[in-house]
Amino acid sequence: MEQIEEMYHKLGISPAVCHYAHRVLDGLKSRFEEIDRLTEYNQMKVIAAMQKNRVSADCFNSSSGYGYDDLGRETLEKVYADTFGAEDALVRPQITCGTHALALALMSNLRPGDELLSPVGKPYDTLEEVIGIRPARGSLAEYQISYRQVDLLENGDFDYESIRAAINEKTRLVTIQRSKGYQTRPTLSVEKIGQLVRFVKEIKPSLIVMVDNCYGEFTETIEPLDVGADMMVGSLIKNPGGGLAPIGGYIAGSRACVENAAYRLTSPGLGKEVGASLGVMRDFFQGFFLAPTVTGAAMKGAIFAAKLYESLGFSVLPNGTEKRHDIIQAVTFGRPEGLIAFCQGIQAAAPVDSYVKPEPWDMPGYDDPVIMAAGAFVQGSSIELSADGPLRPPYTAFFQGGLTWPHAKLGIMMSLQKVYEANLVTDSQLC
Repeated sequence: MEQIEEMYHKLGISPAVCHYAHRVLDGLKSRFEEIDRLTEYNQMKVIAAMQKNRVSADCFNSSSGYGYDDLGRETLEKVYADTFGAEDALVRPQITCGTHALALALMSNLRPGDELLSPVGKPYDTLEEVIGIRPARGSLAEYQISYRQVDLLENGDFDYESIRAAINEKTRLVTIQRSKGYQTRPTLSVEKIGQLVRFVKEIKPSLIVMVDNCYGEFTETIEPLDVGADMMVGSLIKNPGGGLAPIGGYIAGSRACVENAAYRLTSPGLGKEVGASLGVMRDFFQGFFLAPTVTGAAMKGAIFAAKLYESLGFSVLPNGTEKRHDIIQAVTFGRPEGLIAFCQGIQAAAPVDSYVKPEPWDMPGYDDPVIMAAGAFVQGSSIELSADGPLRPPYTAFFQGGLTWPHAKLGIMMSLQKVYEANLVTDSQLC
């Protein structure tokens, strides 16, 4: 233990912060054992899918040009489909990010005159331009696809009465954002998503239900498709890429929905038959294999962050005892200095660009200046240790990731170190 503490001190963690953090960790053993059991279950699920679909060394070969008959691409999509309980899946490096995957799923399954309904309130900031809430070229609104929103109740529950009233003859697709985004609402459990899916389909069985599953994969033993969703969508530089995928996104679900997305991604008549893998198949397969373990490490980091900051009097969501349904941890500071110090601490703990000091800036797709900390091997990979938040009240930091538990632990300790150095935590609090 003395050797470990000495190493933390070399990295810039003061004795007071180090001792306080380890006292908090002493109370988390049972929670971490629970995460280990979840990780083991999901690891076996992935291995079973890989064995069923006869993953071989030939699957790692690269293809170029049109990418016809790409064994690795076709096998990987079957592995995703079986793991997530889908009829089919589209898993491609040509899908550039989570927002692109969501836009692709929406634009391929909606037609002019249709209406998109969000029964869980405001979507993530970057989707506002996709939908046309904020005007943008190529948005759904430009194609005469309307949008309707039902906010959650004050206690975080679904407003079933208003949802029923919102569904009409034009409603074609219901989008459910599982994670909180930049909101201070609870992340939705798969069970709760299932309740909402059943409710809307009882009203209108023809509805397509899409779940934005970013940050949610492998945080439970079941996924949204297991409870009736038609599509689930995510980014490979989050949970399912396991930190190895250098790019990519996925859409998994009903065969019709996935085929529609494939025709939009490539071309009508071509669909899934083309799309070269360009040498990323080994990373995609190995990343997916590692994903349950990497996600488990990130969940431990989120639990540790919640317990640490909650015990210091900060508002956290979820709290240190709640069950987890994604890897994101929100910590509210109430002042910009706290948000900035937290993110600078996460950056200082990074293996890449640790010497960089992040500052708020005007990012494309966001209304407010945003501060982002991510010293990652893959640019923007938020399954790696990262934190971000908009510079607006109540000044909440959103922390996620950590490819290994020790790195997630260091990141949280370093964030506290910077908050402490900013005089937002006192010596008496750490005693």
